[in-house]
Amino acid sequence: MKSNLDTELDVLELTETVVQEVKQKSIVVYNDDVNTFDFVIETLMKYCGHEPEQAMQCTYLIHYKGNCAVKNGSYKQLKPICEAILEKGLTARIETIN
Repeated sequence: MKSNLDTELDVLELTETVVQEVKQKSIVVYNDDVNTFDFVIETLMKYCGHEPEQAMQCTYLIHYKGNCAVKNGSYKQLKPICEAILEKGLTARIETIN
């Protein structure tokens, strides 16, 4: 017969396993030769909720590093944001974060 402590440990172990299996997602925006710095900054502020400084930093990373993860969350949260960014003409996709 299991004690309450054994049951609580089983539940805790199961909860930790489920949490580990949920992968964090991120919208990654990629560099292109079409969009201006100002346009990318404005887009990140509007759709990702970035402050001007954060949007500017991400834009520089996109330009100089080739891409930047601009928003983290669940796939369900990120999908409409990513679609809006794509509709504005930026190159982006939702990726799993390690």
